[in-house]
Amino acid sequence: MSEVIITVRGESRRSVPAERATAQITVAVDGPERGAVIERIAAIAEPVRTGLAHRHERGVVAAWHSQRPAVWSECPENRDGTQLPLVHHATVDISATFTDTMALSDWLNTLAVHDGIQIGPLTWELAPQSHARIEREVAFEAVAVAVERAHAYAGAIGRGTLTPVEIADAGMLGDNARTATMLRASAIDIHPDDITIAAAVEARFRAT
Repeated sequence: MSEVIITVRGESRRSVPAERATAQITVAVDGPERGAVIERIAAIAEPVRTGLAHRHERGVVAAWHSQRPAVWSECPENRDGTQLPLVHHATVDISATFTDTMALSDWLNTLAVHDGIQIGPLTWELAPQSHARIEREVAFEAVAVAVERAHAYAGAIGRGTLTPVEIADAGMLGDNARTATMLRASAIDIHPDDITIAAAVEARFRAT
């Protein structure tokens, strides 16, 4: 009996609650005097940095980063094209990754009452160790699905022995290149409440 080559695809996905969130804020100040603008942005940004340092020591902030102030000047014009007095601008971008959602909420509520602070969107994620572990588990499950499917095909045609020939990211075994979903699973759909991690593989077996 001649051998048969069976090519199958295995997929798996898992949704898990996000474990932490990264917040992005921007401190922005402008005014007619450069020195006053620099002093004002320092007065707003420094307490934010100090508060994040304290939260980091307490363990509710995994990491935080503050960029150096960006300062520039411009001469705006009105609708008639008339040049207006010089205006100085200064901004500082600050990011912080919180592991405690209540602490994050309290921090954002504190910032919201201050002029000069712009709060950006939150990025929800898993801790690195959790993400790596779930990636491995989901990838294993995707391979298991492929193996089970190959056994079903082989049984349907009366072949009882399977020998693995190839296994790869989805799209890598075909003649037409497609975007690989991943043998290394990756987050494909992120929400504040959960993160979906998916894996897809293709496998080729020799059935005899």
